[in-house]
Amino acid sequence: MKPIRVLVIDDSAFMRRMISDIIGSDDRLELVGTARNGNDGIKKIKHLSPDVVTLDVEMPIMDGITTLQKIMEERPLPVVMVSSVTAAGTDKTIQAISNGAVDFITKPSGAISLDITRIKREIIRKVVTAAHAVLPKRESKTQHPIRAQQIEKPLRPHAKTVVAIGSSTGGPKALQQILTELSADFPAPILIVQHMPAGFTKSLATRLNALAGIHVREAVHGEIIQPETAYIARGNFHMKIRKAGTALAIELTQENELFGHRPAVDVLFESLALQDNVNKIAVVLTGMGHDGSQGIIQLKQRDKNTIVIAEAEESSIVYGMPKSAVKTNCVNYIRHLHKIGDTIAQFAESLRGK
Repeated sequence: MKPIRVLVIDDSAFMRRMISDIIGSDDRLELVGTARNGNDGIKKIKHLSPDVVTLDVEMPIMDGITTLQKIMEERPLPVVMVSSVTAAGTDKTIQAISNGAVDFITKPSGAISLDITRIKREIIRKVVTAAHAVLPKRESKTQHPIRAQQIEKPLRPHAKTVVAIGSSTGGPKALQQILTELSADFPAPILIVQHMPAGFTKSLATRLNALAGIHVREAVHGEIIQPETAYIARGNFHMKIRKAGTALAIELTQENELFGHRPAVDVLFESLALQDNVNKIAVVLTGMGHDGSQGIIQLKQRDKNTIVIAEAEESSIVYGMPKSAVKTNCVNYIRHLHKIGDTIAQFAESLRGK
């Protein structure tokens, strides 16, 4: 198997050296070149034809956001952003992910990171994953029959409906697609687990809130969930749902990571499964791994009327989590990303006021 060809674009000579050494330490990867700014990087992409680019967010001459836009316009390929955990860095990173970057890596100690080797495994894993990512493409004209199993309409729908969504690699852009398609009076609360470190989920929520008709916010421990609102799990915290009198509230915990994730989709889904007298809609979007699969099994075991939707392979940046979900035989609908928002809206509306 040919090694994955990687180009490193960073204005810091130290960071170029550190990332290059990490790339060179893994037999699956091959460093084909480095660039000191966006202009230099665009030229070297054309000359070197890398499989994956690591791209610093904040650079002089041509910053990472502008460079990413040019890459996606001129020669689309998987890009992994490299960001510092600062207010400006997180906002720009979320913008980059929404504009087509596959994933991002955070520098442990700001812009110049002497301890970047601490995240060596993460860099290698994300570059390898990016190499196998599928960049967005047009929707196939061939529509899925959406599994042979068709959902059974609940005989007695409940007064409350909750939508729970899980996503990972490629998730921010998918979430933007879905949430911006929902009407401002969407009749149910939406709980979202996006695999993302602390410091980035607030920026994600702020960006989505500015774009969507519904309210989007980073979840707060103990708050009562409301319709017309999407709550994004805070980075480094699991998010659960629990009863609070006759209402439902958010619980944030720092229990052990699950499959290397905190927040984890399974934790959210499993807590939703425990709630009685609630209509449940669970959605599994693009991402690596199998987080969410155990949760939808529990949802179905406790309530066969739970509606489970998985993103189709055609639109998934990484078809790991949706594929794993489909293999459970608990998925009712497989939908291209462009259809998921409408599907959620139709079910939520059909259950409104029941």
